This record gives sequence, C-alpha cells and structure tokens, in this order.
Amino acid sequence: MSLTLRVLAPDKSVFDGNAEEVILPSTTGLLGILPGHISMVTALDIGVLRVFKEGTWSSIALMGGFAEVEANDVTVLVNGAELGENINENSAEADLEKAKNEFNKFDGQETTPEKIKAQQHLSRARARVQASKNPE
Repeated sequence: MSLTLRVLAPDKSVFDGNAEEVILPSTTGLLGILPGHISMVTALDIGVLRVFKEGTWSSIALMGGFAEVEANDVTVLVNGAELGENINENSAEADLEKAKNEFNKFDGQETTPEKIKAQQHLSRARARVQASKNPE
C-alpha cells in the first residue's frame, strides 16, 4: 500500500506521485504520514518535506501552507516549493549566509516588520539548503 502525494504551489504542480512515507514540517513539529493515516488537516511551516519512495529519500523545500490527509491521499498546498534536486547547493549556501548577515543586523532590536521579513528570508534560505543536501 502506498500514498498518493501532491504538492501544489500557486504557479505549478511541484510533485504528483506515489510515496511510501511522507514527513511534513507542520507548525507543531515534524509529522510522519504512512498509508492508513487518520484523516487530518494541518498548517505547514517553512521547512523541508521528505518523501520516501523506492528505497530512497528525496526533499522538497516548502514555504509554508497547509496539508490535507484523506485516506491514502496527501495534498500539500503551499505558498512556494522547490524540489531539492533542483536547488544548487552552493547558491543556496550563499543565500543562507546573506540571510544570516541581514538578520543579525536586527540582533537585540525590538520586533519590526523588517526584522520579521529578515527572519522569514532566513527560514526560507535554511529550508533550501536543507532540501539541497541528499537526505539519508
């Protein structure tokens, strides 16, 4: 028995296929989904979705959204997503360093809209780096 996984962003279908296991970055922590999982809806954080298929793991960087599990169908609706295999690791690492430097400018300051944007940029950059690495 397997799961049917669909990852949909506003501008494209990022993934549509079968999986043996899915790990979602929910807002309350990582959430593992196996065939026969109870039906549910959960909010997703910026992070990495892991897919186990045919004996290997693959990654998808998610930029927040929602997931619905119904029977053996998992539908993920996100603000943006990128397959880990399509992310250039060196470029992602450079973006992460830039995001860290930008966020560190706000160290010790009160929360402002600019600080929140810098935190979100840092979270997105970190997710892209994590997804670009070969998961084990």
